[in-house]
Amino acid sequence: MAAYIARRLLFMIPTIFGILLISFVIVQFAPGGPVERVLAQLQGTDAGATANIGGGGAAMGSAGTSDFSSKYRGAQGLDPKFIAELEKQFGFDKPAYERFFLMLGNYLRFDFGRSYFRDEPVIKLIAEKLPVSISLGLWMTLISYAVSIPLGIKKAIADGTRFDMWSSAIIIIGYAIPSFLFAILLIVLFCGGSFWQVFPLRGLVSENWEELSWPARIADYFWHITLPVLSLSLGAFATSTFLTKNSFLDEVRKQYVQTARMKGLSDRQVLYGHVFRNAMMIVVAGFPGAFLSAFFTGSLLIETIFSLDGLGLLSFESIVNRDYPIVFANLYIMALLGLVVNLLSDLTYMWIDPRIDFETREV
Repeated sequence: MAAYIARRLLFMIPTIFGILLISFVIVQFAPGGPVERVLAQLQGTDAGATANIGGGGAAMGSAGTSDFSSKYRGAQGLDPKFIAELEKQFGFDKPAYERFFLMLGNYLRFDFGRSYFRDEPVIKLIAEKLPVSISLGLWMTLISYAVSIPLGIKKAIADGTRFDMWSSAIIIIGYAIPSFLFAILLIVLFCGGSFWQVFPLRGLVSENWEELSWPARIADYFWHITLPVLSLSLGAFATSTFLTKNSFLDEVRKQYVQTARMKGLSDRQVLYGHVFRNAMMIVVAGFPGAFLSAFFTGSLLIETIFSLDGLGLLSFESIVNRDYPIVFANLYIMALLGLVVNLLSDLTYMWIDPRIDFETREV
């Protein structure tokens, strides 16, 4: 076990290196850049992410200062020394390879530098946004699994019945409805749009949250998180429900189930004493992926609609604004968390079924 974990941890190093290297190279050729953005702001036309310029030029950070008028749009009439100072401020006065390895060295110490345009440490910004994204991802995953696992088992037992067909139709319809459209519907119905004013429209907690007692704080938190989590959970049931159902059906058809029934065990004893452990392995393996998907990709529109200042919104704004320290820090953290959670998923396999031998398994 220890040898397997050590191999997996060592394998993370080249994996993260490759992810960062590919992303860094792509950024060199992406249009726009922080220097270009500052110049656009000075000229009164903030081009942002839509600047049609080889902003890789800005990202590549050549140290020369002789031809700024052709290198940056909006540089005409500006002192080349000022532009050189901008490049130095953003670190683009160094060659690309030097900046890349400097970034790797800093990331090994979890030093992500400062944001280009927010003038705050990146790690502080990420720490401030994490509670929102963790809340959305964690509660959505827990609720979807709490519903989909019993529902999937029920569908497997009632395979081919009217309940199975009708529940499948409802699940597929829910999966097809975009979460942001469902969020808008919930706002219209329950946030004072045209019907009832039941839930708040914005924020994770109320403005006077610090003044509330602990029971009131917990109630206030769940009051705010209810609609965003429901919006995200609508389409999350389909995959885990059908995965649970199919996994149980596969196990029920195996020979050991027939043998258990011939020994006189009841259906409940067979289902929960023999089938459940084996069928749940593949469902448990999907939990990390479901959580990471909700945590990193599923909450951007929901955060925007409900005015939740989370990590998804921060990442999007950073990409648009070419705030590279935040972009690469988010990428690094996402990759690291993904690899660690996948390792934990494998270890969970062993906890569910001790027959699994990791020592003889290849990475």
